[in-house]
Amino acid sequence: QVQLVETGGGLVQTGGSLRLSCVASLRTFSDYSMGWFRQVPGKEREFVAGIGLNSGSVYYGGAARGRFTISTDNAKNTLYLQKNSQQPEDTAGYSCAANRGDAIWTSPDHYDYWGQGTQVTVSS
Repeated sequence: QVQLVETGGGLVQTGGSLRLSCVASLRTFSDYSMGWFRQVPGKEREFVAGIGLNSGSVYYGGAARGRFTISTDNAKNTLYLQKNSQQPEDTAGYSCAANRGDAIWTSPDHYDYWGQGTQVTVSS
C-alpha cells in the first residue's frame, strides 16, 4: 500500500522560510514523478512544483518560481520543498502526490497517490 506522509508545515512570518518533507512508501522510487500542490478552502488545487524521480527534471508553477525549490533524497524516498521569501498568499494546505512515470503533470488529475497534507500559515 502506497503512503505519502508530509511534515514540516507550521506558522512562519512574512519573508521567512520553511522546508516541507514527504516520505513516500513507493516500491521503486525512481519509477515515479512527484509533485507539490497547495489548496485553500473554496479554491482548486494549485500546482506548485514537480520533479521526475528518474530524470531529475523539475518544473515550477508561477507562484513558486524563484522562491521555492523542489528536491529529493532518493535513498530516503523523501521529497522536499524548500520555501523561501514566503508571503501571506502562500498560506495553504500543501500536499505531495506521486504519478507513475517520469512526466511532470501540473494537473492533479494525473496523480495516482496523495498525502494528507500539511498546513502552512504565513503571518503578515
